[in-house]
Amino acid sequence: MKDLRPTRALHRLQQLIDQGEHEQQDFKYLISDARKIARSISAFANHSGGRLLIGVKDNGTIAGVRSEEDIYMIEQAADLYCSPRVSVDFEAIKASGGAVVFIASVERAARRPVSVKEADGKLTAYYRVKDENLAAPALMVEAWRLAADSDGLLLTLDDAETRLIDLIAATPGLDLQQLAVAAHASVRSTRLAITHLLALDIIRYSHDGRQFGLIVADNQ
Repeated sequence: MKDLRPTRALHRLQQLIDQGEHEQQDFKYLISDARKIARSISAFANHSGGRLLIGVKDNGTIAGVRSEEDIYMIEQAADLYCSPRVSVDFEAIKASGGAVVFIASVERAARRPVSVKEADGKLTAYYRVKDENLAAPALMVEAWRLAADSDGLLLTLDDAETRLIDLIAATPGLDLQQLAVAAHASVRSTRLAITHLLALDIIRYSHDGRQFGLIVADNQ
């Protein structure tokens, strides 16, 4: 672990805290569960990157970290529970009263998914939605793998994929089964088509507060 020397960037720290928790920021008062922290790291790496403010309560109150053991716990989460392992950058900021807040920053992964090794041995990839870490839909994970393999990504669309785009545009939020029925296609062929369209970023998943659903990407 690098030698961290607290800086007096209190103004910057307060600006970050004033933003509250969001898709790229999470407050952590205590670090007690490395696997739980790994889920935050996975969600940030699979989304657009983010940071953990360690020593900050959910309401934005600065409590400060108890010891640098919190840093070791985060490094353990990134090294042992994330697959592949994730690089985390640390910064220490000294607040008024001598309390120190650690900022742990995670960049978006160059190759997704970044998964977490759960207690039951399974790998689960997480995705950041507002201030929550949610298990990513299976098709989203498959699309990440396809996009990471440039040899397996076709840039042309067939008629079935074009129909799916039209269906999703007309009725956002449909799931795999509903789309297969609407397209009069098999679940298997619809699954392959959706995975391809997700990998090309032609369609995306959105979350309505209850569940994930498919929409046409804004850039289309």
